[in-house]
Amino acid sequence: MKILKKVSRNFRKLSCLTLATGMLAATSVAAVAQEGYEVAYLSASSANTWLSVSLVEMQKVADGNNIKITEFDAQFDPGKQTSQLQDVIASGKYDGIILVSINGPGAIPDVELAISEGIEVVILNQVVGTDLKTSDPQIEGVAASVLAAPYRSGVRFGELTIRACEGINPCEVVFIYGIKGIPLDDAIRMGFDDTIADYASISVVAEGEGKYLGPDGGIAATQDILQINDSFDVMVGADQSMQGAAIVLADEGMAGQVKLIGLGGSEAAIAGIADGSWYGGVFGAPADEGRLAMEAMLDALENDNQQGGIDPLLSVPGGGLITAENVEQFTAQWGG
Repeated sequence: MKILKKVSRNFRKLSCLTLATGMLAATSVAAVAQEGYEVAYLSASSANTWLSVSLVEMQKVADGNNIKITEFDAQFDPGKQTSQLQDVIASGKYDGIILVSINGPGAIPDVELAISEGIEVVILNQVVGTDLKTSDPQIEGVAASVLAAPYRSGVRFGELTIRACEGINPCEVVFIYGIKGIPLDDAIRMGFDDTIADYASISVVAEGEGKYLGPDGGIAATQDILQINDSFDVMVGADQSMQGAAIVLADEGMAGQVKLIGLGGSEAAIAGIADGSWYGGVFGAPADEGRLAMEAMLDALENDNQQGGIDPLLSVPGGGLITAENVEQFTAQWGG
């Protein structure tokens, strides 16, 4: 099966190959390895600081193993990503696809098509499927799925919020989505809500949307919220948003009055937790994710292996929860 898949990929790349000339029988796996592999990287957004770190680590593995990466930037547009994925499959050019999906359920048919065409597929960072509580692949034939399940990230958010709210009754929380309505953020919120459900003293009093592109979204969201709610106890959101929130709160003379909890474990989060300006954070490992994704792709291309689900946070301290008590055990992988 491994040889047939590799030969099939080579046939797609050699358009001049025909049965009539007899070249078909001459094609070999050795020829595939000699010419290298073509891998399409379908990014949710090339401007996203998290994913840019993943790509750097992917490129390091690729450079050492005769793999060429071609990046496709969906700019957080699910329709654009669908078109890109379909074009990649139709081109017959690529041996592998690494996909950071914007719409996990919507990507299923195209991922299944890619696999049926003999293309190796590795899922990175975002679930492709309907179960947002697991890191395991949900499509037969996927080589690997490298991510922390978003529902679990929401649970971690909730666990830190419970700690932050200890001794505060009522404890008023502001929840900042990244992009409200996408499966990732819906799952994070679900995990968060399920975790705090038994704590009547904790309530979400306001919501915002900060995007995932930098502090500007968090600045705008926090400014809007303060026009309606000028007093709250805890704010949770992606690290990029919390950076913006910290700026606004400082400008308003509220630094230290609100406990900030970030998602991502960026340099800003680690520094903020260390100096006490942030309460805590959920760690993130984009460098590890990128390296593990490309290593899994290489293993699939070379050995036809399927590694299944890979959660980079399973081995980090404190289950990925960063607080002042353990912050020295963490090293940020992104967000300079």
